[in-house]
Amino acid sequence: MNPNPIRRSMVLAALSAPAWAAAAWPTKPVRIVLPFASGGSSDVVARLLADKLTASLGKPVIIEAKPGANGIIATEAVFRSTDGHTLLMTSAAHAINASLYPKLPYDSLRDFAPVSMVASPGPLVLAVHSGLPVKNLAELIELAKREPGTLSYASAGIGNVLHLAGEMLSQQAGVQLLHVPYKGAAPALNDLAGGQVKMMFNSALALAPMVKDGRVRLLAQTGDRRSAALPSTLPTVAETRSLGGFQISAWFGLLAPASLPSAAVGELNAACVAALAQPDMMEKLALLGSAEPAKQTPQEFGSFLSAEIGRYSQVVKSAGLKLDQP
Repeated sequence: MNPNPIRRSMVLAALSAPAWAAAAWPTKPVRIVLPFASGGSSDVVARLLADKLTASLGKPVIIEAKPGANGIIATEAVFRSTDGHTLLMTSAAHAINASLYPKLPYDSLRDFAPVSMVASPGPLVLAVHSGLPVKNLAELIELAKREPGTLSYASAGIGNVLHLAGEMLSQQAGVQLLHVPYKGAAPALNDLAGGQVKMMFNSALALAPMVKDGRVRLLAQTGDRRSAALPSTLPTVAETRSLGGFQISAWFGLLAPASLPSAAVGELNAACVAALAQPDMMEKLALLGSAEPAKQTPQEFGSFLSAEIGRYSQVVKSAGLKLDQP
């Protein structure tokens, strides 16, 4: 008599499962891979989170930066990892890449397990070098119209949310801006501070040191309303005439390879939610524009990610962006 085929498949699956899947998770240090260069907003948040998770999980949580290709290099590395202890600190770039690159080496939804939202969607801030002779967004647009194609803006890479914010401003304001992509936010910020590029969208957290010492000036924020985490005098981009539909946000979240057991995903989610509610984390996240700690379940974060992929597909299409190779 042939053995029960269902039971046989279960036995084979158990025999082929990696050793870590049968043990209490984690069994060794956990690695969080960053898609962008160290020194940016994601790096600041990831290192704070890693400290909290190290304490709660009982194993070291290590940060490793793998910048390049708008996050695709890091994302593929996590997708191909097999140790069961490698995670991805992801961002809006993950949602953008799904439509920007038609030949990704992974499926942006199917191949990953959503773990937790880390920083809820918050506004970006438009900053200009202090030497630029403009005091508000209207004056910036007037300058761009007088000098088409010469006003440069930095981003963390082609297709990054910082790039799309600049493209949206260029299209909706009817001006030609010069895009200068970098391999991460940190080197872009350095050149903004030095005046090599004239403007940039980024988080208030990343821009704060340069605002304090007077190297850059803030002009506007990208939310649909003025954020309580930002100066009350800082207007939204949408408050400028003809830019009423302008809205774009930044967020961070944790993904794991789809093979990570659901029990480990649940434990990670609970540890993240607890960490994000601690006062020092809340303070840093507020500077990113996150008014409340992220409290999403893995399922809720997965639904959010799916919706973001759909939303950005329309933005990418409207901007006419399409890249064959990462």
